Amino acid sequence: MAVGSERGLVVPVIRDADQLSLAAIERSIAELAERAAKGRLELAELQGGCFTISNGGVYGSLLSTPILNPPQCGILGLHAIKKRAVVVGEDDRIEARPMMYLALSYDHRVVDGREAVTFLRHVAETVAAPERLLLEL
Repeated sequence: MAVGSERGLVVPVIRDADQLSLAAIERSIAELAERAAKGRLELAELQGGCFTISNGGVYGSLLSTPILNPPQCGILGLHAIKKRAVVVGEDDRIEARPMMYLALSYDHRVVDGREAVTFLRHVAETVAAPERLLLEL
């Protein structure tokens, strides 16, 4: 994850995130963010990451291109949720709907583009229906 601090952006690593529950990940994020804000992260906590999630939306960013921090193989950028005009329904009516752009940067030497886009589509579907994630559907 990426955390803004007084000294700039830092990227502490949540170890073994694939084996943690959502609640445990949330606790890790809160703890690391608090320690980052206080400048109390250890160097080892900033090393060894493979994938980053960055939320520029908290700063009002509508869209950006996240840059890889080697040796990481990917970074997912989340942006501000804003209402946008979208076409909906079979009658093609236009409605204001909350929309959020996602941006995925990845190292093509490590990650196949087809798999990356499939992953991004899955993330978008999950964000659109978070109850599926909570219910593990």
